[in-house]
This record gives sequence, C-alpha cells and structure tokens, in this order.
Amino acid sequence: MKKLVAGILTASLALSLAACGNKDKAGSDKELVVGASNTPHAIILEKAKPILKKEGIDLKIEKYQDYVLPNKDLDSDEIDANYFQHIPYLEEQMKDNNYDFAIAGKIHIEPIGVYSQKYKSLDKLPDGATILISNSVTDQGRTLQLLQANKLITLKKGVDPTKAVIKDIDENPKHLKIDGGTAPEMLVQMYKNGEGDAVVINSNFAIDAGLVPTKDAIAIESSDSPYVNVVAVKKKNKDNKAVKKLVDALHSKEIQDFITKEWKGSVVPVSK
Repeated sequence: MKKLVAGILTASLALSLAACGNKDKAGSDKELVVGASNTPHAIILEKAKPILKKEGIDLKIEKYQDYVLPNKDLDSDEIDANYFQHIPYLEEQMKDNNYDFAIAGKIHIEPIGVYSQKYKSLDKLPDGATILISNSVTDQGRTLQLLQANKLITLKKGVDPTKAVIKDIDENPKHLKIDGGTAPEMLVQMYKNGEGDAVVINSNFAIDAGLVPTKDAIAIESSDSPYVNVVAVKKKNKDNKAVKKLVDALHSKEIQDFITKEWKGSVVPVSK
C-alpha cells in the first residue's frame, strides 16, 4: 500500500511539474497574455478577443496604470507581450535596461496634445507663460517638436529631436517657462486643477480622463507622427504564431474601422 501511495504521489508531482513546465506563455499557441494601458490599448484588445477566439487563441489582458511595469513584466515572462508604448520610448527602455525586445507590429498613433483652461490657442499664450510637460525624456522630445512646429521655440542645430530635452531649446521668443517636472500620468490632474497656462498630455491619459483630443486640445500633433504605438515581445518570441495572429487581428479592417469610429482622429490606426 505504501508503495502504491508513493507511486501515486510521484505521478501527481510529475504531472504538476509538467503542467508548470508547459506554462511557457509566449510559447503557447492557445493563450496569449498581453499587458496594456487602459485606454485605448485595452479597449482595442477587447475588440480583438472574438477574432482571436475564432483562431483558437484565448487573449488575456493585464491592465497597467504606468509605463514601467509592462516592460519589466514582459522581461520576466509575467506577460507574453505588451501594447502601450511608442517606438522611441521602447528603444530608450531597451537601451537603459538591456531588454532583448522586438516590435511584433505597429498598431496606432495617439497624437499628443496641448490643453489649456485659460487660452483657446497657442498663439494666445502670453509672454512668460508656463507650459507643463512630462518628465519622460521621450515625451519631452515629442513635446518640443510640437512646440517647434507651432513656431513657439526652436531647437539647437544638430540635436536629435526625438531625444531633445528642455536644455536643447535654442530660441524661445515668448520666454515660455517649460516645466518638465511632472510624471505623464499626473498631467491630466494638473490640467483639471488649472495649474500652468497650458499642459501637454499624452492622448491615452487624456481619453481616459474623458477629454477628446481633437476637440479639447488647443494644438495637436500631426497624424504622420513617428511615435507609433506597438506590440512588443521578447525577441525570441517575435515569430510566435499567437503573436502574429494578434497583430493580424489588430491590423484587420474590423479593428481599424473601430479605432477610427471610436476615437475620430484622436487615435489613428496603422495598417503595417
């Protein structure tokens, strides 16, 4: 009897270990765990669930409120992929943290916008006005390019615009005070509190707070922005079948039409 019990326990343990060993998430063709920001990423993924279900893939969505944990969790295999970040931020994170990631697909652009409770256009900003912007280096470069496109500042010659920071401003004829001390997720609250004369906010946070970038922003980034939001994976999993089917689903006409209808230009789909 003891031998029989021992044999059963050994077999059970072996099965448990096998089950754990088979839980190589990104290696599975049946289940895909994707980390995403609440808006618009998680909403878009929810729409893709039925498409993937027909392909035999169970899509699970892990929602994040910040820009750091989704990459940490991807690196530690807590999730199979993430969908929350644009290319310059991904490249910066890979460089700073030695992440061995790859882009599985380019999905959409969220044009960054300038918001103000006090002024209806950028040209109405007075001399010495304060503009609150993100403390993220990649966001700063993007914001400064937007301000330069609207002829409020110029950047020093030779500076890579995607890596530009406040000290790289060359000309500032209106003597604008550009404050880059705020975490990106807090900028909506600063705007609602009426702080500063203008606030530059990423569209995902703006939309999440009920703002409509194409209506509420006093200036908005061009839709041909290089800041494309992507599905990122570990490089070794770039050719995983489930990941490829996810990207195909997000590039489908059904999802692209949904993005266009749902956000009316505040989120712009990318087909390749």
